Amino acid sequence: MKIYTKTGDGGDTGLFAGPRVRKDHPRIEAYGTADELNSVLGVVRAGDPPQQLDDVLSSVQHELFALGAELATPEPQEHGMELLGSAHIERLERTIDKFEADLPPLRQFILPGGVRAAAELHFARTVCRRAERCLVTLADSPEEHVRREAIVYLNRLSDLLFVLARWANRDAGREDIPWRKEAP
Repeated sequence: MKIYTKTGDGGDTGLFAGPRVRKDHPRIEAYGTADELNSVLGVVRAGDPPQQLDDVLSSVQHELFALGAELATPEPQEHGMELLGSAHIERLERTIDKFEADLPPLRQFILPGGVRAAAELHFARTVCRRAERCLVTLADSPEEHVRREAIVYLNRLSDLLFVLARWANRDAGREDIPWRKEAP
């Protein structure tokens, strides 16, 4: 089977069990940004992070793929594609709590950076926030169905990525970079 189909050459694409839509449709933007986030996490993992960090990111990558499948389906409940739910959100919260317990309390804003894995995780966090904004835009459309759990999942995931970035710095013996109101 060839990878190219030429069916999207006119600027449209097919949704799972649904119609063809323009490639700039808000639904395509939402699941495309989730896919971009998944790719960024793949870059983090390619850098050979500590095993406990890699294990978390592996699970998240699978969940993001499930989220993308749900978002690629206009009526996911009719096709058994509501794949993420409260259990996934609760797992993210437990993971945040676990990694945050190893960190000093945050008393100021910090800049993205530090060791490479931390900087990449901060980048992933910003892509996650963009995916969340895309999903909110999609949810605001009366003819589109977006479950609240999908939005909550991305919101919690961005929190996790922030904590993991801080943890990656701490694990490598680097301090977070404090924001200074007055630039040096």
